[in-house]
Amino acid sequence: MAAARAGADVVRDLYGQRLTRYDKGDGDFATAADVAAEQAIVSVLRAARPDDAVLGEEGGQQGAPEAARQWLVDPLCGTLNYAVGTALVAVNVALRGGPAAVADPFGGEVFHTDGHTAWIRRDGADAPLAPTAATRLVDVNLDPPFPGAPGFRAVNLLADERFVARFRPRVVSTSLALTWVAAGKRAAYVTDGGDLSESVHFAAGIALCRAAGCVVTGIDGEPVGRAGQAGRAGAAGLAGRGLVVAADSETHGALMSMIRG
Repeated sequence: MAAARAGADVVRDLYGQRLTRYDKGDGDFATAADVAAEQAIVSVLRAARPDDAVLGEEGGQQGAPEAARQWLVDPLCGTLNYAVGTALVAVNVALRGGPAAVADPFGGEVFHTDGHTAWIRRDGADAPLAPTAATRLVDVNLDPPFPGAPGFRAVNLLADERFVARFRPRVVSTSLALTWVAAGKRAAYVTDGGDLSESVHFAAGIALCRAAGCVVTGIDGEPVGRAGQAGRAGAAGLAGRGLVVAADSETHGALMSMIRG
């Protein structure tokens, strides 16, 4: 939580300034705020756990990749939003296979889990996260490329009559949307992609949603992560790939029916 807050402080302090951009290719880039936020996060982690490894979105691997303890850090998820002055971003810090925290720099909230239970901290007080599908809002990741094409693209849901009859799509273009599923602000989140369980972008949000009691699978309904992929090469090779995160099993079942259709 301290590391996520340190990154969020940097992101908030640099907001609105003209920042240097670092091209990553294929239309992707980082800003000086991404780099500075990651440095602040790593400084906190290094002070507390100097022997741990860190995999950062900007700094890459620091320490042994096979280390027993490895932190997954995305210092500013939603860089394009941030660069154009849209204050919808997340700061993600997760210990592989353990606790995680996601900070909302502009909402002043930190979503966190010890790996078993999930809370939201606001104004110094914790409240348990309580997923619910009552909003019927579903965040859909529309960012290309679409690794599941032509078999599945998240964008296809928007043309499904069953989807628009039951849900209302939203696109925030940041993994902050995962915390909103855990907190009951969204009914579900859908993206295609590869194995996202150890992605610096998604690891913290996945841990949070699991601990909150959400249903978390790949786009074929299989568990995400290495364990979920073992021995499952079917479903067009999509076992455990992408994400369908739903507040409850009914919502998850409805989305899976649409995806499989």
